[in-house]
Amino acid sequence: MPSIEVMSASLVLPRHTLVGGGSVTRIATLLPTLGVKRPLVVTDPFMRDSGMVRALLDPLESAGVEAGVFADTVSDPTDQVIEQGASILTSGGYDSMIGFGGGSPIDTAKAMGILAANGGKMRDYKVPNPIPKAGPPVIAVPTTAGTGSEVTRFTVISDVETDEKMLIAGPSLVPAAAIVDFELTMKLPRRLTADTGVDALVHAVEAYVSRKKNPVAATFAKDAMGRIAQHLRTAYREPDNREAREQMMLGATNAGIAFSTASVALVHGMSRPIGAHFHVHHGLSNAMLFPAVTEFSIPADRAGYADCARAMGIVEASDTDDIAVGKLLDELRALNDDLDVPTPKAYGIAEAKYRELMPLMADQALASGSPNNNPRVPSKPEIIGIFEQIFA
Repeated sequence: MPSIEVMSASLVLPRHTLVGGGSVTRIATLLPTLGVKRPLVVTDPFMRDSGMVRALLDPLESAGVEAGVFADTVSDPTDQVIEQGASILTSGGYDSMIGFGGGSPIDTAKAMGILAANGGKMRDYKVPNPIPKAGPPVIAVPTTAGTGSEVTRFTVISDVETDEKMLIAGPSLVPAAAIVDFELTMKLPRRLTADTGVDALVHAVEAYVSRKKNPVAATFAKDAMGRIAQHLRTAYREPDNREAREQMMLGATNAGIAFSTASVALVHGMSRPIGAHFHVHHGLSNAMLFPAVTEFSIPADRAGYADCARAMGIVEASDTDDIAVGKLLDELRALNDDLDVPTPKAYGIAEAKYRELMPLMADQALASGSPNNNPRVPSKPEIIGIFEQIFA
């Protein structure tokens, strides 16, 4: 078995975090603590057209804050949308941004700040390239329980010319402040509840077994795994269950802290190309891959994956590591069944196109760097084999 180095932790978190139901009503109190007065709200068309963004705008207006709104974000943020938003940010004289919505608006706000501060193209800043200057402060207000973007140093942006989902990372991308208000998730559709919930569980598991793992990441990851494993099915089946929604929100944020300090691994590396080429929601493509990648990876860190099973509460105290990892695989497959996760074929992806793109997707996965964090680092043929395994 290869040795896995336990690294020291590098923890960068928002300067201010408001947590709890109804905490979004306190949004205006964060602005003076950050020294800003004129925020641009970055959200999506659904949040605008459904009126959900009023949960944010009403308290701002009551406090006399005139906020602009950029609502043209897309589910997989593209470099073209980032350029459009960055132009509005600079020409409008805004001194800050509020990312309101799922991970896409928050990731968009982070990336807009990069271009506003540094210029150029988004591909100039993809990993491992540095981000020279920090953008304006971002306040992250997630409305899904899954991405963890409100506490992470990452953003993922699609290059429309190459169909590549680019990982961009740096301490300056950690939001200056965050609001973790589970009440904003109460109307989340079932499919999005499932997909973002599995995304958060993958964050926690990959952070725990990552080659960059550390004691801080492990602590937050284990807490997240316990909350998510216990409450995801309930949140999916009973969307009005406040306890489940609150626990999922807390679990997702803790998972975000975990992977922001330890990084994600092979599931995410392989998931991004599926999303980029076939427009599959990020959490759903994670779910498609999760059992197969875990089975591939277990031989390199059996004890670590057994710990994940214990943190999820799915084993007996007397179970050996071998029994525990067997139960973990059974649970991941059962979770996909319970959450109605389709295979790529059942989702509607054309087999010929999928097989044609498997070598390119493998190259893009490896280029992201995430597979190098995996306990078992795969070769290109092994990644192609997993892509083939999960198709049907």
